[in-house]
Amino acid sequence: MTATEPDTLPSGADAVVVGAGVIGAAVALELARTGRHVVVVDKAGGVGHGSTSASSAIIRFNYSTWDGVATAWESRHCWARWAEHLGTGCGPGLAAFRRTGAVLLDAPGSGTPEVVALFERAGVPYERWDAATLRSRVPGIDTGRYGPPRPLLDEEFFAGPEGELGALFTPDAGFVDDPRLAAQNLADAAARGGARFLFRRTVVGVPRRGDRVAGVRLADGAVITAPVVINAAGPWSGAFNRTAGVGAEFTVGVRPLREEVHQVAAPARRGDTTSSSPAGARAGSGPIVADADLGTYLRPHGGHVLIGSTLPACDPREWLDDPDACNPHPTPARFDTQATRAARRFPLLRVPNRPTGIAGVYDVADDWTPLYDRTDLAGFYVAMGTSGNQFKNAPLAGRFLAALVDRVEAGHDHDGDPLRYTGEHTGVVINLGAFSRKRPMAEGAASRTVMG
Repeated sequence: MTATEPDTLPSGADAVVVGAGVIGAAVALELARTGRHVVVVDKAGGVGHGSTSASSAIIRFNYSTWDGVATAWESRHCWARWAEHLGTGCGPGLAAFRRTGAVLLDAPGSGTPEVVALFERAGVPYERWDAATLRSRVPGIDTGRYGPPRPLLDEEFFAGPEGELGALFTPDAGFVDDPRLAAQNLADAAARGGARFLFRRTVVGVPRRGDRVAGVRLADGAVITAPVVINAAGPWSGAFNRTAGVGAEFTVGVRPLREEVHQVAAPARRGDTTSSSPAGARAGSGPIVADADLGTYLRPHGGHVLIGSTLPACDPREWLDDPDACNPHPTPARFDTQATRAARRFPLLRVPNRPTGIAGVYDVADDWTPLYDRTDLAGFYVAMGTSGNQFKNAPLAGRFLAALVDRVEAGHDHDGDPLRYTGEHTGVVINLGAFSRKRPMAEGAASRTVMG
């Protein structure tokens, strides 16, 4: 069974999930597994048509907090056992996890010593590389220390290096080859469990019954009654909270942010007529490179390289009032800056004259940590602030929300006694209070980046 439109519009459900991206589809799957009748509503025309489709789908573990590292490490095991996670057989039509490894350059502020301590606690394998090892393991890389990142027009942009960089390497990192297909896989698994999906439907109201949610009202006037509603609306999540009249108690805000991911041909090694990945191996086989020193990350993509931003402080933010107003095409100024930064790190990389890539909208929390939580409106839950660094955690996001709904609806006080989740693959214990809507904003938390 696949996630297709039902013949008739359902009038009631046990839970309504608003948003059919990778997070919403994962939530729908886990709620359906608890035996609930789930309806998913999305204004787009299909699963994963929003922010998910623009994701670089990188699976890495370097976060600045224990719960971030632990969630990513446990989620990686779900991606590596994708068919098992979905409850289906292996075969065509499934997204695939590509294990390439990831290189985190030792830029100032990368938090390498702290990350290493968290890796050891979680059991994440890693290697420390000096500059010579980095050059050996990633042929074609320039190991110079050029940071901090600067705008392309800055007169210091092409200044020479001041020393060299080493790196932290995690061999078990990688990427998912088709993020939209991954969301579709989750939705199809949810549909096999009885979930129903409604596309091209806009939620315009959230009815209440007393002090709790009573469902959602659609633009065509239809009402789907439900005692539980989950906001997984991505960049539209803040607006949906306002529609529902929730959020006054939140200590963390969310905003839509336009971001671009660029694509260029993979560089060829000297004396080699074939394309190669940033690692100098065959195209598509090199590691992911996170380069906070120059403000980029690179990911192999067949015979090409995807180049994204680590959102350095020198780059302007393009906050949006309306996510629907996002220009989906890359802009010359951003492309030139990002591609040129990447070419500084890999000098054989060529910067085309015409920008190529895609632009999407992130749903960004103030501290770049998602909100997986209940709200003060009984029955209304949120899985928001997830874009930019939570694609990798979608399998666990679904399980977090299912656990929250189960326990909170049964009377548990999650605000006073935060739930803990134990990973079935790694045994890590994750405090769901780390994703609370009421969490204190630690000093310096607002300066965190998309790297978490």
